[in-house]
Amino acid sequence: MSDITSTVATSPLAQLETPLLALALGQGSTLPASLTELDRVAGGFLDRAVTSGDFKGKRDEALLLYPGGGEAQRILLVGLGKAGEVTRSSIRRAAAVAAKRARALGAKQFAFAVAAEARNGVAPKELGQVVAEGAGQGAWAFTALKATPDEPRPEVESVAIACDSREANDVTAGRRVGDAIAAGHRLARDLQMQPGNVCTPSYLADQAKQLAAAHGFTVTVLDRAAMRQEGMGALLAVAQGSAQEPRFIVLEYTAVGDAAPVGLVGKGVTFDSGGISIKPAQNMEEMKFDMSGAAAVLGAFEVLGRLKPKVNVVGLIPATENLPSGTAVKPGDVVKSHLGKTIEIINTDAEGRLILCDALSYVRRFKPAAVLDVATLTGAVVVALGHVAIGVMGNDDALIAEVREAGERAGERCWPLPLWDDYRDLLKSDIADIKNSGGRGAGAIAGGWFLREFVNGYPWVHLDIAGTAYTEGEGPSQAKGPTAAGVRLFSEFVLKRAAA
Repeated sequence: MSDITSTVATSPLAQLETPLLALALGQGSTLPASLTELDRVAGGFLDRAVTSGDFKGKRDEALLLYPGGGEAQRILLVGLGKAGEVTRSSIRRAAAVAAKRARALGAKQFAFAVAAEARNGVAPKELGQVVAEGAGQGAWAFTALKATPDEPRPEVESVAIACDSREANDVTAGRRVGDAIAAGHRLARDLQMQPGNVCTPSYLADQAKQLAAAHGFTVTVLDRAAMRQEGMGALLAVAQGSAQEPRFIVLEYTAVGDAAPVGLVGKGVTFDSGGISIKPAQNMEEMKFDMSGAAAVLGAFEVLGRLKPKVNVVGLIPATENLPSGTAVKPGDVVKSHLGKTIEIINTDAEGRLILCDALSYVRRFKPAAVLDVATLTGAVVVALGHVAIGVMGNDDALIAEVREAGERAGERCWPLPLWDDYRDLLKSDIADIKNSGGRGAGAIAGGWFLREFVNGYPWVHLDIAGTAYTEGEGPSQAKGPTAAGVRLFSEFVLKRAAA
């Protein structure tokens, strides 16, 4: 699928020529006054839909109308929820619902407007950004591996963001940001969707090289021999069971001289069987998504390449498979990390923290201003937070607050879990400096504590996206499968730092 593009339309809605006009409305029993003229030319359909209660404006609600007149061939009413609670995330979600419906209808283009009465203070620039982001999210579909798609439909190519002419410049500025973030989002989802026999560690490295060539990044890729020379014993331990060569990928985006960079670290386990501590067979195919953190970092770099913000960023991706074999690491083995600490392997399925700990040690050479790691790290975070929130932990309260604020803007909400010293006891080893698993209790926190042991000299936040990286079913605003969790959050975080 190619990128969906956005434009700005300043014509009155009643005169807007489009195959599909999506109107986002808040909850209510009367038609907003700003839509009176459109309703008149459409034959009164909108007013009847709202006043009859057929359309209530609830979140994700959608009603398709075929107007009796006017320039729009179809009108789709989309609910925003309670008018006083509408946020940029509400509008983004409504745009995704509209784009998903546009794709189902076979509309290559559609227009999107938010009733003025439902904006709830969302600024024009924010409006342009989140509509572009939402349209990209909702229009996405993955058909690359089907010789004959079940229901061949044309791709949604563009969205026209309707606004008042006085807001056009600000909406245009916002949609430029939104288009870039949508492109990074799409790249991450496309990578997540690739099966493990396609998306290998070498494949991820090639994707990084392509990004570097397209946008002028510096890229470094370490192979197994280079990792051995670096002393990345934890990453190599996970990799030793697979015939696929591991890769350690470093991308550097430099826009502000020698300023301390933001570090983005993404877990890149391209398939996770659990190793010797093998997972149950049911749903194991979903473990191709264990590289979702890596995909988020690559998606964020696509955004950086398109927007070129005034900030330095370094991205690190440890990439490997985790498979059982005669050469695989075993429970009870002790390995030496890049930082020098020894690790007793209790469970080979707690492998993400092993590859990340070497990356968190390696990143010190860049003297980062802050480091954010993102990983599908623990099933325990799903038990704690379900599929709604990202679990967040860290060593710096101000940075955690900054990350959570970025998550709110991005529609990728985070909830903090404590890294109290009491939890460190879960990881005490009888024979090594630390063990890689603390058992079932406080599993997500134990994973965060393990990583903290390898953070030295910089503010750090860990994002556990195991519950939010992909969905197991279809939703009104989201196709089944990958969500690109982390791309929008990273983008919001970095752009805010660039503007500071």
